[in-house]
Amino acid sequence: MKIPEMFGESVFNLQVMQDKLPKDVFKSLKKTIDEGLPLDVSIAGIVANAMKDWAVEKGATHYTHWFQPMTGITAEKHDSFISPVKDGKVIMDFSWKELVVGEPDASSFPSGGVRATFEARGYTTWDPTSFAFIKDGTLCIPTAFVSYGGEVLDKKTPLLKSMRALNKQALRILRLFGNTAVKRVFPTVGAEQEYFLIDRKMYDARKDLVFSGRTLFGAKPPKGQEMEDHYFGPIKSRVSAFMHDLDIELWKLGILAKTEHNEVAPAQHELAPIFTITNVASDQNQLMMETMKKVAAKHGLYCLLHEKPFAGVNGSGKHNNWSMSTDTGVNLLDPGSTPAENSQFLTFLLAVVKAVDEYQDLLRLSVASAGNDHRLGANEAPPAIVSMFIGEELAEVIDALEKDIKYRGKGKQVMKLGVDTLPDLPKDTTDRNRTSPFAFTGNKFEFRMLGSTFSIAGPNIILNTIVADELRQFADELEGAEDFNAALHDLVARTIKDHKRIIFNGNNYTEEWAKEAKKRGLLNLRNSAEALPYFAAKKNIELFERNDVFTEREVRSRTEIMLENYGKVLTIEALTMIEMGKKDIFPAVNSYIAELCGEISSKKAMGLSCKAEEELAAKLSASNEAMYYKIGEIERLLVEVKGISDAEKSARFFADKVIPVMQEMRAYADDMEVNTSKKYWPFPTYGDILFSV
Repeated sequence: MKIPEMFGESVFNLQVMQDKLPKDVFKSLKKTIDEGLPLDVSIAGIVANAMKDWAVEKGATHYTHWFQPMTGITAEKHDSFISPVKDGKVIMDFSWKELVVGEPDASSFPSGGVRATFEARGYTTWDPTSFAFIKDGTLCIPTAFVSYGGEVLDKKTPLLKSMRALNKQALRILRLFGNTAVKRVFPTVGAEQEYFLIDRKMYDARKDLVFSGRTLFGAKPPKGQEMEDHYFGPIKSRVSAFMHDLDIELWKLGILAKTEHNEVAPAQHELAPIFTITNVASDQNQLMMETMKKVAAKHGLYCLLHEKPFAGVNGSGKHNNWSMSTDTGVNLLDPGSTPAENSQFLTFLLAVVKAVDEYQDLLRLSVASAGNDHRLGANEAPPAIVSMFIGEELAEVIDALEKDIKYRGKGKQVMKLGVDTLPDLPKDTTDRNRTSPFAFTGNKFEFRMLGSTFSIAGPNIILNTIVADELRQFADELEGAEDFNAALHDLVARTIKDHKRIIFNGNNYTEEWAKEAKKRGLLNLRNSAEALPYFAAKKNIELFERNDVFTEREVRSRTEIMLENYGKVLTIEALTMIEMGKKDIFPAVNSYIAELCGEISSKKAMGLSCKAEEELAAKLSASNEAMYYKIGEIERLLVEVKGISDAEKSARFFADKVIPVMQEMRAYADDMEVNTSKKYWPFPTYGDILFSV
């Protein structure tokens, strides 16, 4: 297998474009891709024809505008290339308009009220900066998605807008440092993807996994992750075969799948790609999740991407490694090796520090979901309190800058404060803080709060926008300064003083940190119902409008969509618990109780002791009855919540009223699982599922 030749074979990439397009057309399109310039529509027809010819050569018969609505997954509507000609025959045709613009029915996609139900039309428009690709015999064209009235209905459009905002403001900062060579700055991301692999038969036997993606019931098995023997352990042959086939499929799609290993929990694994430009990384992560499920099915497996599919063992996250790079190949969050580079680095670093401090609420809500609420704060994930880790040495440098004192690097020469004499900063001077939500790891920030099902577009829209806004403020101040060095000195010291509260290099899991964070005035938004309403806060609406990322109407619509989705997920989970409780658990336990009662009668007839059977039967009967009444309580709450029309109040009702009763019901069921004969328990246990592959 010649991997270099096979890599990207299903992608209409630059090499294919160069081979298939006239030189002037290729040059024009590449300029759009490299510099983010508007597409020259006059070349679209030539590009469309070349793209069609290439796709047909690869066996494609259809094309689709592949977009990312607010459902969190991708959408596609397939059209064939056929076009009728004389004598009842057809040709394979693909016009410039079919490439550039599509008109899918938008009526059934979430809109949060930005369009009326009867306004069904929506538009997709080609994103030439993300390569088209072939999937299952269909040419997929990455696109943005907007309503008939022009309002944004997807996650791609605001992501591109946030990247444009970051580019604009970062270039202003670079010009202040005398850099005129850079034409474009873009955010880059490498998204590490965690997931569980279980046997497909086990999945099919669990209604909760089928309907909700997580186990709503399940007692802990005798062995979980306590022995710490799964993490980086030998990969089982069945899993290895899956990983091999997954890599091949991803490489064909031009996805830089690089690192794979066993994760902490049994049956849990991770795949990490090499970083790339953010909108491409977002598209590729969506493709990665879809491909994982397809390849797993071929191996008789099911890939679980839920944030917390099993209680009592680690859940799955998606670490978002974010940085900023220039078109000249410079990482702006790399400390560098010269004083000039360091002063520039510190300017960008402190813009991120200020952004994270001022917009903790946005970062927190960008990772808020009903699924991720089960994960955040547990031992494998950061807490709900947003803070930053920057490492010991960088913290000392920042402390010296704030106090305007000399900095003595460990084992290095003494450095005095001054923009032209800032210290060299070695990369990775300390270990990563695995408990930090937002950690600096040498030349990038690792945002560790994302759930494994998340589209990375949402959190990166936030990251790009808040950093762009801080860079704008820095540029506004520095551009008008008479003495740039003095102004930068003051800006750096003031920013550190005003925003150092967000920096915490210790253990984020401790109760002491929660108390300390409260003293510092940091937010602790414990669940989605608390976090999501912050999206429409006045300061946040102003932020998005100022940077032309969202309008106020779009912000409010997305707030509504996210709150409604939270309630929908919990409604599905509650209804699933009701069905499993009534139709499976309750009758199964009663059957076992009946067997116990028969055993009790037999033993009494023989004059034998039956105390153990009587105690067990009584215990199971009490628990089953209690669970049954909890089912009724959940049913009443679901009726009550239907009468709440306000999305925020509805979400809070679910968080405060419904979830606690669901947890109580589960506790009774899990206790009965431990005490019920295996032949009666109606579905596979955690032990069966986690150790079956």
